[in-house]
Amino acid sequence: GGLFVDLDVLVPRHPAVSASAHAPDSAVVVEWRALTVALLDRLAPMVAACLGLGPTELPLIRMLEGGTWAAGREQAVARRGGAPPIRVATDGTLF
Repeated sequence: GGLFVDLDVLVPRHPAVSASAHAPDSAVVVEWRALTVALLDRLAPMVAACLGLGPTELPLIRMLEGGTWAAGREQAVARRGGAPPIRVATDGTLF
């Protein structure tokens, strides 16, 4: 989800969203994750088509792990030393 925020695909309505950590069940985190999944659901078939692959050859999990997660980590390191654009208050068990 951080990649979409870093690339301004998703922009928080209130700048304060990026200023503090949010509980995993907060409206901010739930909406952010839901929008991320919705965008990936629409983006995955387009990426697969561009690569000449079908949905079984490029399932959503591969997009998440190999595409958005890895690219998101690179952006996070470059922009904030590895921190996400929207912080989630967690003990590390939630990713």
